[in-house]
Amino acid sequence: MKYKFIQTALIFISFTCVFLLGSCRNTKKVVFKTPVNTKTKPIDVQIKQIYSIDDLGVYASNKFDGARLNGFEKKNDSTAIVIINPENQPINKSAYYSFKAWSDLSKPFYFTFKYPKGHEHRYVPKLKLNDEWSVIDSTDYFKQDSIVTIRVNLSKDPITISAQEIQSTKHVSDWYQKIAKGKEDLIRIKSAGKSPLGRNLPVLDIYKGDSKGKDIVVLLTRQHPPEVTGYYAYQYFLETIIEGSELSKQFFEKYRVLAFPMMNPDGVDMGHWRHNSGGVDTNRDWSMYHQPEIKQVVKFISKTLRKDKTRILLGIDFHSTWHDVFYTNKIREGTTMPNFINDWFTRLEENIPNYEVNEASGNSTKPVSKGWFLYGHNAVGITYEIGDQTPKDQIKLIGKTSAEEMMKILCNH
Repeated sequence: MKYKFIQTALIFISFTCVFLLGSCRNTKKVVFKTPVNTKTKPIDVQIKQIYSIDDLGVYASNKFDGARLNGFEKKNDSTAIVIINPENQPINKSAYYSFKAWSDLSKPFYFTFKYPKGHEHRYVPKLKLNDEWSVIDSTDYFKQDSIVTIRVNLSKDPITISAQEIQSTKHVSDWYQKIAKGKEDLIRIKSAGKSPLGRNLPVLDIYKGDSKGKDIVVLLTRQHPPEVTGYYAYQYFLETIIEGSELSKQFFEKYRVLAFPMMNPDGVDMGHWRHNSGGVDTNRDWSMYHQPEIKQVVKFISKTLRKDKTRILLGIDFHSTWHDVFYTNKIREGTTMPNFINDWFTRLEENIPNYEVNEASGNSTKPVSKGWFLYGHNAVGITYEIGDQTPKDQIKLIGKTSAEEMMKILCNH
């Protein structure tokens, strides 16, 4: 009797393993030359509070999504020290800050930024007052050696002082819900899962008619929380693809898009410099998938490919850095589209006035997304970076044109 029970159990386990084999394949590891430890690390969670300098009647707050403020101290009667710390270290030198400030009496006031040793100011402040964003005037921005001080006119109405315009998970959700409205036959809003803190990992599954057999373009963004200019390019790029033009209609006769507009929701809402709530750079986890965000996105993509018997043709990951640059892989022969990158960049230069593509080409040695597209799927992988200070009208032009020229190339592929 005991033998029969064990035999039955083994048969059940065997069938279970066969049933779950697809799930195992969902997370097939991709080998990179330079592994990175992406196991969860401790983080320092900022305390959400309102800071006050009572004798000056000046206040500051980090009690909103996307805020970063770790301390607020009086320096003198006209200046406060703004203390900004990262979520953990070591970390990229992308010191992010965002807080609201106000005062009992209207007056000009100064803020001096203080960062941990080895880090300094990166982002020119953006100001939000009465729901309008602006860049601080150069006459109110002072730099002495590596120390930055700004001057802001305070009043009883809180003004947001931020490294970049706030684009929290709520803002992103409002955006994709808006662009999908009325396009339900094209855009299906889905979820790849949840972040460690329970935030949604949204997916826009975009196709016309039957999805089976259609090659897929994957679009990623917001792996790194402060990289908002890259997210703006992503918005213009995606809006152009779905706008319903003749080119767009022709494109969706052949192709399908999986768009992930919020890859690191915890890090974004927690005001992190770079990492997720697990203290890890998610764009180093495209090998072992230790972090839930990457693991679930990989599972979603892999399940889609298997279910609809298709492949990834192209993967683009939108980021920001100090200047506009496209990071590409040198390996192209034998991939899905060996000539795509050269053709695409040529078309961008032909169709954007006075524009010269800045390409940095090198095969990914660390486990980043563009390497995952290449080594894991033999697909073209590109990291699409927009400069921190690139003007919005230029971002819109680059985003729109790059989408149009991509569609033209793929329609003729």
